[in-house]
Amino acid sequence: MNHFRIAVIVGSLRRDSFNRKLAEAIATLAPPAFSFSQVPIGDLPLYNQDDDACPAASVRRLKADIAATQGLLFVTPEYNRSIPGVLKNAIDHASRPYGQNAWAGKPAGVLGVSVGAIGTALAQQHLRNILAYLDVPTLGQPEAFIQAKEGLFDEAGNIGANSQGFLQGWMDRYVAWVARHAA
Repeated sequence: MNHFRIAVIVGSLRRDSFNRKLAEAIATLAPPAFSFSQVPIGDLPLYNQDDDACPAASVRRLKADIAATQGLLFVTPEYNRSIPGVLKNAIDHASRPYGQNAWAGKPAGVLGVSVGAIGTALAQQHLRNILAYLDVPTLGQPEAFIQAKEGLFDEAGNIGANSQGFLQGWMDRYVAWVARHAA
């Protein structure tokens, strides 16, 4: 049986982020052949092409973390109708220099949670556009624009009963997507 390591990239630095909580909770819905590990992005310097020849240790770690995985899971908030700058910075670092794109070919899923009624729909669409350019095959359906409201998580931080069915269905499709593309 194959083992699939998944790099989880959370687009929020906030310790108590809804998206960090979602990333941790949804990983428990995956089968045992899948392991999820959050990749730190808060310590990356701002991307500067002048540094491509000698990247910071945190950038080398980011690229190595991605290279060691069979799939990606992006869980992001929406800031000003797009993805947070810290997430875009991480994407830029791992895709550069030209011809050394660590993201390429890695199957991905995109999720997000927000207090807004449309969840993170616009941020997810922007992220999907970026990932398409970077040659990241991204799960298209089901989309998951999740609103943070009472019952999304239970008292232990797990997915709440009202969201369990939908998010389990999303995870089932995601793991099938990764298994198909990582083969």
